[in-house]
Amino acid sequence: MLSDRSDFDSPWKEILETYFEEFIAFFFPQSHAEINWQRGYEFLDKELQQIAREAEVGKRIADKLVKVWTLAGDEVWVLIHIEVQNQYQTNFAERMFVYNYRLRDYFKRPVASFAILGDDSPSWRPNQFQAQLWGCETLFRFPNVKLLDYSQQWNELEASNNLFATVVMAHLKTLETQDDAISRQQWKLNLAKRLYQKGYDRQDVINLFRFIDWLIVLPEELETAFWNAISTYQEETRMKYVMTIERIAEARGLQQGIEQGIIRERKAIILRLLDRKLGILPAEAREQIQSLSPSQLEELGEALLEFATFEDLVDWLSYLQQLKTDAVQALTQRFGTLSEDLMTQVTELSRTVLSALQTQLATFGTVEDLHHWLDNPAQLEGSIDPPD
Repeated sequence: MLSDRSDFDSPWKEILETYFEEFIAFFFPQSHAEINWQRGYEFLDKELQQIAREAEVGKRIADKLVKVWTLAGDEVWVLIHIEVQNQYQTNFAERMFVYNYRLRDYFKRPVASFAILGDDSPSWRPNQFQAQLWGCETLFRFPNVKLLDYSQQWNELEASNNLFATVVMAHLKTLETQDDAISRQQWKLNLAKRLYQKGYDRQDVINLFRFIDWLIVLPEELETAFWNAISTYQEETRMKYVMTIERIAEARGLQQGIEQGIIRERKAIILRLLDRKLGILPAEAREQIQSLSPSQLEELGEALLEFATFEDLVDWLSYLQQLKTDAVQALTQRFGTLSEDLMTQVTELSRTVLSALQTQLATFGTVEDLHHWLDNPAQLEGSIDPPD
């Protein structure tokens, strides 16, 4: 199986923020027709974060909250939930309900909740949350869009001038070509050429290509061949050199720099909190914390609230290290020598997922089973608590 970027969240959030009106027009045309787009719209990230910690149910993927105005002049809020790749969750409908009522209750605004389902399960189509007890019933329905359904509308996607037709095509081909590198390379090339053929503006081409490039990952040798083909196509068609290796590399570097900056800031905040709570940490403990992966850092940020002494931190870090050591030893005994990339992926898992890996290991018949499981850890998070 070809490796895909585990973070589908970032490109979807970026493309949604950049082209929100086109997003609504493509997926929810009836709602688009009732919004006064001349008044603009506003992303409410702070408001969403304010209720997210209290309303958390499972793992948020790509949630966006947007303020718009209707043609009648009413202010309404639109909450977008996007579940991508294989990250579907059994409690998704409940999360939709909880976020909707928390926003409505806290901010006293009407809220429309929309769901985009980008997973690869044709049968998973949550569209309502229902609960009842002793004659008291709660029913919450919400519109959803299943991206897999567009595979039956490929001609319509190709004919569409909406930018999100290309977004959907890229997402579908990412899922479809997981086991076929040659087809994946050809589709990445086809989609890149489409950006030129549709006559998009220069910046639109760059933005859409960043999305495609993030999702459709190729082995190094095929990536090189892809860029050679792009250069040849631009020369043959006398297209402007919108997409150059240097330009895309610069864009990738900027995104990576932003992400790395966020992680550094998160580590600094956690270290300051630990210093205040437990006293100034010794250098060894600080180095251990600096080496944590983003998912491990997130768990530590939650766990430190319960720490009373420095020994609690030491125990937490020691248990994490023991889980990593046990996982590596167990996998090596079962499958022999594994690739360095795979070992790195395992040792960067959160304590929750490492614990789940120990229980799931016996069910893996091949290394491919392990790869498949590692591609889908989100469905386990929140359902298994790591031992204290």
